[in-house]
Amino acid sequence: MEMAWIPGGTFAMGADGFYPEEAPVRKVTVDGFWIDSHPVTNAEFALFAQETGYETVAERHPDPGPEPGPQPGSMVFVQPPGPVPLRDWRVWWEFRPGASWRHPWGPDSDIRGKSAHPVVHVAYEDAAAYARWAGKDLPSEAEWEFAARGGLEQSVYPWGDEAEPGRANIWHGIFPWLDRSDGGHGTSPVGAFAANAYGLFDVVGNVWEWTSDYYRSGNARFDLGDDPLQPQGEIADNPRVDTPAGAAVYASRVVKGGSYLCSTGYDHRFRPAARQPEAVDNGSCHVGFRCVRRLG
Repeated sequence: MEMAWIPGGTFAMGADGFYPEEAPVRKVTVDGFWIDSHPVTNAEFALFAQETGYETVAERHPDPGPEPGPQPGSMVFVQPPGPVPLRDWRVWWEFRPGASWRHPWGPDSDIRGKSAHPVVHVAYEDAAAYARWAGKDLPSEAEWEFAARGGLEQSVYPWGDEAEPGRANIWHGIFPWLDRSDGGHGTSPVGAFAANAYGLFDVVGNVWEWTSDYYRSGNARFDLGDDPLQPQGEIADNPRVDTPAGAAVYASRVVKGGSYLCSTGYDHRFRPAARQPEAVDNGSCHVGFRCVRRLG
């Protein structure tokens, strides 16, 4: 995959005036790195799966045991037929058995004709496994945001301060029941919209993208202006699961950039500063990833 060189530097990370978890704006420094010019596609992930025999979290059958485990599947967006209350996301999301990167809407769907679309239904460990195979890493949250901004200091979007919905694959209409997008909701081929100033495509809209950072609602760990690849010590506001071996596994990592389900009228997160938690064992129809390569 083509990669773009991102020069290191100090930038104003985050945003004030949108969502509290993006604030406060603070100065963060990153070293230079290479980053994929677009999210990993179905074709690229298929090559990985073919060469390694890798099976994603959504495709795995549970180990046999006394208690039945969860069946293979993933989260799928279900468009309501009309207006619904926006207080409960479960109205438009469902766990669909058989949904996976090969079958994004369930067992009767496939990815024929979508080789250039971002791969979806990848859990965090799936994205990390691909990155290792490719000799790369997943970006930190700061690396991702620095690259997505394209050198525009504190602009709301990668292209400036005006929304201009035609610049990204987002929801056009009244979420979640009326979408006026050409072709309806769903992923678009990578590169279908203009790149930012660093030559990166789809940094907002299309699919959310995994980063390596554990999620916390605040940003206190950036107070010193550094860019730790992983937070140290206890991770506040992030539920954890204690494994039988006693190791703590934090439940959420940060995803960035928004997706085709974001809109100006509901979930205004198709911005470089936008961030939200994603359960590490969860895949869905609007989360993908891209990789980085560091010099060190």
